[in-house]
Amino acid sequence: MKTKELDFSDREEISRLLRTDLSFADIGRTIGKSKSCVSREVSRRGLNRKTYRAWVADAFAWQEKAKQGRKRKLDHYQELRTVVFGWLRKKYSPEQIVERLKTEYPERKDMRIAAETIYSYLYVHPKQQLRKELLACLRRQRKVRKKRRKPGDPAEKRGKIPNMTSIDERPPEVDSRMIPGHWEGDLMIGLRKQSAIGTLTERTTRLALIVPLKNTDSETVRKAFSREIVRLPAELRQTLTYDQGREMKQHGLFTRDTNVRVYFAHKSSPWERGTNENTNGLIRQYFPKGTNFNSISRRRIKQVQAELNDRPRKCLSFKKPIEVFNQLLQ
Repeated sequence: MKTKELDFSDREEISRLLRTDLSFADIGRTIGKSKSCVSREVSRRGLNRKTYRAWVADAFAWQEKAKQGRKRKLDHYQELRTVVFGWLRKKYSPEQIVERLKTEYPERKDMRIAAETIYSYLYVHPKQQLRKELLACLRRQRKVRKKRRKPGDPAEKRGKIPNMTSIDERPPEVDSRMIPGHWEGDLMIGLRKQSAIGTLTERTTRLALIVPLKNTDSETVRKAFSREIVRLPAELRQTLTYDQGREMKQHGLFTRDTNVRVYFAHKSSPWERGTNENTNGLIRQYFPKGTNFNSISRRRIKQVQAELNDRPRKCLSFKKPIEVFNQLLQ
């Protein structure tokens, strides 16, 4: 077996030197390998200094080599690979792909795959350019799979909004999500805080509206949000839960124009608008931080809105927001 690391003679030497109580660093210098290489070798599959044997370790190495050479399922089934790659490019998550395959190919056992299989395939794909393209389709776009701690955002210093109604006074039926027509909203700020888009998410169907904005002053935001909301049927225009951003200072006029009552979340409490916060995270797949929204056309923004609403959601039993929304309209 060809390897850049160790061959059987190296392993025999390691096995012999371990009995002399040499350190891993000393053994590595003796055989011309690094300390970490020796350490990994000795601890392979639960072995240790006392149980390490050259022939056992060599057999384990052969098994791992053989396993790496096996064809993965996505390599073997071309149709499955085509569908999975196509949905990845449409920003479906691996979990959404898995569940949607069950819906669209209910009788096809060959069109089944696990989310972990998709992830592992992407992260070990030998074709660098294709691997890079597909990883960029994932929500987090991470180049390496590892857990990351998300730092907390500092609380914003904002002025008081006149006549605002607290979320504490919001009707209790909003929390149940049983009745549609209750929305959550926010702004997504662009490069150097000089551009923005508005986002509105319906709590029951998770339908998202992305609102192009020419400015972030309260009048511009109020008029832009009103234009989007009034296009909806009256029964789907009940309430809007917003953070305490100054752009919603004209909430009274917004309610007059749309008949939608506005309730304000507590400061530094994004979980009180969790549906919208999650939607903003999905939108960041298309418009990452640092995007200049002034350079994005309205047509492109609405394309992203349509694509987002066409993605299956776990919270909807992997139905699409647009499907659930249309069922309500019918």
